[in-house]
Amino acid sequence: MISEKTVIEKVEACLIPIIREGNLELVEVEFRPSGKRWLLRIYIDKEGGVTIDDCAWVSRELGIVLDVEDIIEHPYRLEVSSPGLTRKLTKREDFIRYIGKRCRIITTESIAGRNDFTGEIRNITDDGVEISEKIDIFTIPICAIKRAHLEIEM
Repeated sequence: MISEKTVIEKVEACLIPIIREGNLELVEVEFRPSGKRWLLRIYIDKEGGVTIDDCAWVSRELGIVLDVEDIIEHPYRLEVSSPGLTRKLTKREDFIRYIGKRCRIITTESIAGRNDFTGEIRNITDDGVEISEKIDIFTIPICAIKRAHLEIEM
């Protein structure tokens, strides 16, 4: 039996040429049980946002490759979608791309007595993210970030 992590790695490898051809960015691949079937969810993005046509195209192309490669042993459902307005920030490059945007960061360890920060991404250092709240600026080590996502600006 092949592990979930291995399936994700193999799917990502299959996605590379598709993503490149479509001038897209692969944000995340999820593979998890969902009722009697498994769910393979692919999040894609591009400058200006993805369209329904982009998602449908990736779904078709990946579906063909997965049928040929026969990577997934379980019955599964394939979903391809945009990461949405509250996109997860998982890589250093994500934070760089969204400098000046509002985000929420939850940390694995306490920083200045807190684990929850919401503010504007000000700068990215070699090992941290500077986030500006109303009057304070915090530098959060990237290795201490448990979860982070964009916040909708009102």
